[in-house]
Amino acid sequence: MLNDFLHNTLLWNTLIVSIFVQSLKFFIYLVRSGKVDFRWFVRTGGMPSSHTATVFALSTMVGLREGFSSTIFAVTAMFSLIVTYDATGVRRAAGKQAAVINRMIEELQMQHKVGRERLVELLGHTPLEVFVGAVLGIIMGILLG
Repeated sequence: MLNDFLHNTLLWNTLIVSIFVQSLKFFIYLVRSGKVDFRWFVRTGGMPSSHTATVFALSTMVGLREGFSSTIFAVTAMFSLIVTYDATGVRRAAGKQAAVINRMIEELQMQHKVGRERLVELLGHTPLEVFVGAVLGIIMGILLG
């Protein structure tokens, strides 16, 4: 059982995609800002969507290995669509709400009525970030699959 787990190339290749694309965010931020921010290795949001790239790579590799008409491909494809919807819909809306709440907190802070805690605003993705993540995931899925 442990041996099967350790030799599951689909699992490890998917993990490689996730780490690679998440690392891209660090380097993109570094190039754009000239600043080193190691939080980009674990932060949500930003270009490209590592969640989308990961699930699209998984779906691509499953499709290549098991067939695009297989039940398991259908499961992973639907999973990928749900993750993509969440990245652009629910999490993006939560990030916008956090920005509004943070502005309200700043106004209250000027009156010294609240503390300094801020909510995380960069939670979701723009459609472009998700699209780039999907394309990267499919390409990496083909290369690693």
